[in-house]
Amino acid sequence: MKEAAGNLHEDLTEAEQIDAIVAQAEGWKSPTLARLRSCIRSADPEIQEEVKWRKPSRPMGVPVWSHQGIVCVADILKGAVRLTFPKGAAVDDPSGIFNTRLDSRTVRAVDFRQDDEVNEAALADLVREAARLNASSRRKQ
Repeated sequence: MKEAAGNLHEDLTEAEQIDAIVAQAEGWKSPTLARLRSCIRSADPEIQEEVKWRKPSRPMGVPVWSHQGIVCVADILKGAVRLTFPKGAAVDDPSGIFNTRLDSRTVRAVDFRQDDEVNEAALADLVREAARLNASSRRKQ
């Protein structure tokens, strides 16, 4: 039965799979994740959506946005929707919206809680900066 649940969405496009993840999020988390997704996609028209890391505890997987490498990953937590930037420590954050994983040498994240305002301009800047960082890292290789 677990195998069937894991393959439930394999006939859907990546975007449709993320649509399903957004729709499944409970309460305020669904519209928050939808808004964050829209902001990410608007910030970088070349960004690719993917679903990764399916496992029994998360059969639908995890939404991932990539541009020459992973830009950010969405997690639905008990009290927040988290966007994690794997190279966030190297990303300029002049607006100071990173609010968690601040002690990591590489990763930074933003937790969005129920009544938080989303600074879409600052989030878009982070997305563009992370994509730029990925592109510059690729050129050096």
